[in-house]
Amino acid sequence: MNHGNKQNHLGRKKGHRDALLSNLAIALIKHKRISTTLAKAKALRQYVEPLVTKGKDNTTHSRRVVFSYLNNKEAVTELFSTVAERVASRPGGYTRVIRTGFRLGDGAETAMIELVDFNDVLTKSTSPAKATKKRTRRGSKPKAAESAAPPVSAKQEEE
Repeated sequence: MNHGNKQNHLGRKKGHRDALLSNLAIALIKHKRISTTLAKAKALRQYVEPLVTKGKDNTTHSRRVVFSYLNNKEAVTELFSTVAERVASRPGGYTRVIRTGFRLGDGAETAMIELVDFNDVLTKSTSPAKATKKRTRRGSKPKAAESAAPPVSAKQEEE
């Protein structure tokens, strides 16, 4: 029975799985967006979200805890400076997983995982800076040219 075991083992032993997730987290923090399999992306999301939350609290203890997970000084510096200032107002949900299809070689489902606040395309399009009126098709008025000319019947057309 598999009761209470929520962690995806990804077909690896604990040491290998920890190293894999650490390397994926470092790549995600450095590049802000990476492409991997769907299972690894979902496991990485659970791994990296608490680290980003710790990154918001810039203390020596938080830095040491994050460094114990990542073992990479550049990634820790990037997390506590660039990433932390962007996600400071966000209460959670720092990553987004987008499915990208299936890999040709083995048919594995691939996904792209990204840090939400670093996607410039989506953050610009969803910002309330554009105050355009939403258009609807209900209750549209007939055009003035059509309503001005009376309808012509077939008999009047022949004459």
